[in-house]
Amino acid sequence: MIKSLYVRIVVMFLVAILVSLLTSTMVIGYLYQRQIQDQTQDYMITLGQSLIRIFDRVGYDRRALVMDDIKDLANMVSMQIFDGSLSEEKYGSDSLIEVSREQVERVLQGETLKSTTSEGHTYVGLPFGHQGQTYAMFIEPSSNSQVGYPIGGMILTGITVLLVGGSLFFVVEAAFLIQPLRKMTEATKRMAKGDFSSELKARRKDELGVLVQSFNEMRRQLQQIEEMRQDFVSNVSHEIQSPLTSIRGFAKALKENDTLDHKNRDRYLDIIIAESERMSRMSDNLLHLASLESKHHPFHPVTFRLDEQIRQTAVALEPQWAAKSIAIDLDLPVVKVCGDRDQLDQVWINLLGNSIRFTPEGGKIAIDVQRGIHQVSVTIKDTGIGIAPEDQAQIFERFYKADRSRNRVYNGNGLGLAIVKRIVDLHHGHIEVRSEPGTGTEITVTLPS
Repeated sequence: MIKSLYVRIVVMFLVAILVSLLTSTMVIGYLYQRQIQDQTQDYMITLGQSLIRIFDRVGYDRRALVMDDIKDLANMVSMQIFDGSLSEEKYGSDSLIEVSREQVERVLQGETLKSTTSEGHTYVGLPFGHQGQTYAMFIEPSSNSQVGYPIGGMILTGITVLLVGGSLFFVVEAAFLIQPLRKMTEATKRMAKGDFSSELKARRKDELGVLVQSFNEMRRQLQQIEEMRQDFVSNVSHEIQSPLTSIRGFAKALKENDTLDHKNRDRYLDIIIAESERMSRMSDNLLHLASLESKHHPFHPVTFRLDEQIRQTAVALEPQWAAKSIAIDLDLPVVKVCGDRDQLDQVWINLLGNSIRFTPEGGKIAIDVQRGIHQVSVTIKDTGIGIAPEDQAQIFERFYKADRSRNRVYNGNGLGLAIVKRIVDLHHGHIEVRSEPGTGTEITVTLPS
């Protein structure tokens, strides 16, 4: 592909420069020919006038001696002289033109003639008189004359040098033009093998520079995706390994220890059941999140009362917040939204469940709904342990836990907020977090109304 592109660029340039040179050569040649014709005709007129003056001084009857003295000049031009009876005398090389009777009569009548034959031969006619007799002198460049040819050769040489030099320069320039594409191809091959460390330098500001920048951005995003994939595998392995270790350990203890009393046996079984349920919840959440991120996840929007849904969620979770003596403050004006009711129900269950889980006994949770012109905001504020500033931007990532030392205590798997974020995105809304460690957390979900 690169070779064909390189060759294509070079060929296109050569074709363009050839067409341009041929066109310019034709135009320059035409203008040059016209200029040479004018200059040649003026030179022939000046030459003829000089000969006429010589004839006047030495006598026209001695013209043969004059022409013999200027033999070298005569070899450069062809000259014909007609008298009033149209008798003709020729000097120099054989004439290449046939002068018409009409032209001779026009010159004999005193007209200075400039003309060109259909073959492109230039000639002039000058009238002069001697001893009361009128004559017509016609002069043209001789066939062996080199007038104007050296200049044409110089132009041709210049065009050749321009073509060869320009082509060589463009071939080198094209190599530099293709170089970023070669590097991009090499980097792509390394990326295909899992190496995302090759960052291309983008010093250019043209289309290739933009392409290199886009390639670097794609490389960074793919690198992030690869890191997220590795983290995901690592987190899943860790989350699965932890309950499996507990289940295996307590199962062995039950099998190998026949002397356990009924109380300890029930405690071991409760732990095994709890860890099994934990794995089940994680599996369900993973499947749910994968379904939400797929393009074929069912989405059934309906219009319903959001305030009533949040109130029902608070009632459903009453055993949890009542057990910790947490006060629930609800400010729920009548508000209707259009969305997937089941998905949004999952949002409020996860957010309120997190607030209950991380709020100590005797704390407080406030749920406030505010309606704007085109949106509805739901704010859940608690007096819990809070979230560190460095963790707030990552709490919506899979398996991320802001306080890993409390994983066992708070019984979470780091998928709930990732599910919440995806559901809110599917509803074209957004979610914000404001929190201070030791003070509490405030999460605001904004949905279009």
